[in-house]
Amino acid sequence: MSNKTADLAGPGISTYEEVAKILPNDYEPMLGRMDTQRAVFAIKRHIEDNLCKALNLDMVQVPLIVDKASGVNDYLDRDGSRTPVEFPCGLGLEKRIEAQVVQAATKWKRMALAQFGCKPGEGICTDMRAVRKDYFLDHDHSSYVDQWDWEQRIAPAQRDLPFLKNTVRNIWKVIRDAGLHAQERFPALLKGGYPQIPEDITFIHAEDLLAEYPGMARKERETAILQRHPAVFIIGIGWVLKDGYPHEMRAADYDDWVSDTSSMTGRETHGLNGDILVWNPVTRRRHELSSMGIRVTKETLKVQLKLSGQEDFLKLPYHQALLNDRIPLSIGGGIGQARTYMYLLRTAHLGEVTVSVWPRQLKEICAQKNIVVLE
Repeated sequence: MSNKTADLAGPGISTYEEVAKILPNDYEPMLGRMDTQRAVFAIKRHIEDNLCKALNLDMVQVPLIVDKASGVNDYLDRDGSRTPVEFPCGLGLEKRIEAQVVQAATKWKRMALAQFGCKPGEGICTDMRAVRKDYFLDHDHSSYVDQWDWEQRIAPAQRDLPFLKNTVRNIWKVIRDAGLHAQERFPALLKGGYPQIPEDITFIHAEDLLAEYPGMARKERETAILQRHPAVFIIGIGWVLKDGYPHEMRAADYDDWVSDTSSMTGRETHGLNGDILVWNPVTRRRHELSSMGIRVTKETLKVQLKLSGQEDFLKLPYHQALLNDRIPLSIGGGIGQARTYMYLLRTAHLGEVTVSVWPRQLKEICAQKNIVVLE
């Protein structure tokens, strides 16, 4: 079971020896560097426009920094091991503001639904930028993160799996159509011999995935299912499964991973959230594009915080607003921008589509494999 415990430790491959093994040796980029940038912005415009149409969203401004005392910043996981960048700001103040760089805008978006007066069925989309300093930096993890962070207000009756699945299908269609749009504008993307972007996305609950591959760790299970279905949405991430481990750790105060969905599935299941994963034919690995879900109610918030040993969070302003019905019910998620560009443009490394800082070891490995990372 030790491999399952290690599998929960966080994102990234964790050694550069392993990174060197998984990056392709016969790599040739599909597009030149400037055409890659042109394609990036073509995909960006297409996804923003069509995601807003598909989910009835409006683009809004999003914070890069938040007040630490607000409780709005995203912890990313359940144990708080990935901590945000912090600094004091406000020259001349008697007590300076303790600011944090966002790790994601998950909780802020839900509050913003009320701020922007969104009604059920309406929502917002953001061009979110974040810093996650506690990532291992490999081919698909960067300390600089860009996401389409979106949130839609919903009615109580929509807090179910059919609504979640329908939303996922709409998002997948937007992503796929963006890829087809890029291929039409840049025909060189069709010449690599890679399989076409899947038309449909397959749904599987984390409990069912465990039942199919009981001896495997989480990433191994994901890899196995993606061999059969190259685009999947895994439901129910965060709840402890029958083997005594969650599929993956998930923060306790945004996605609802505790709600009993057994009446909807006909078997013992929990959770109204999940991840979109695809098979990346360039790296020949699992590739996560989005984490999303129906958000906690005030009741499930209390349960999840208790299970996570974080009940002290209930005193924070964000959590108090949720407990006192000042924040609407919603569904939301983040779609990784660079991850999506990497997948649709068939690149081997995030650094080919986005600019960040990379360690010397990684840059040397990439140079040996004809991968040029932007700096």
